[in-house]
Amino acid sequence: MIGTPATAGTSAADRPRQKVRVWDFAVRGFHWLLVVAFVLNAFVTDAESALHHWIGYFVVALVGLRLVWGLVGTRFARFASFPPSVSGAMQQLREIAGGDTRPHAGHTPLGALMIYNLLATMLLIGLSGWMMTTNAYWGVDWVEALHEALVTWAEICVALHIGAVIWESRRTGVNLPRAMVTGVKDMPVDTAEGRAG
Repeated sequence: MIGTPATAGTSAADRPRQKVRVWDFAVRGFHWLLVVAFVLNAFVTDAESALHHWIGYFVVALVGLRLVWGLVGTRFARFASFPPSVSGAMQQLREIAGGDTRPHAGHTPLGALMIYNLLATMLLIGLSGWMMTTNAYWGVDWVEALHEALVTWAEICVALHIGAVIWESRRTGVNLPRAMVTGVKDMPVDTAEGRAG
């Protein structure tokens, strides 16, 4: 490690730093391809167009690949490194309320819950969209309503995710958007190894 552990009371931004490789190319590629595909289908393409359908299938394929990578990928890509945990999320909230600004090397417990939520939501959007193209469910109102509700839910969650990333970046002094581009987090040396999840 570089430098010495920060003393108590030192702000996150003022602590000695260490670069930690966190997000591999597959995780970053998945993230940004999903961003582009979701924006295109939610706000740009005609919902009745073949392009909309193909982008939807692409999103489902992306999520499928991410699920596989979550089992066999690199350390921070694996689901084992960020299991869904309500108790972990509650503990994180208590830490935040107590003024703890130490960042997590990988996903935070709250971030993990959002990731699982978004992965499931994207799959359900894809499933309901596909159902709308079948003879059995074409023109069925509840399927269309479900599809639209899921898209709205995803939009709300994406907005919350963006807000949380900006807030967490400011709170911890770690630029999370940059890390999702470069794969590297600039972490305080006293937390780079100790808070993996």
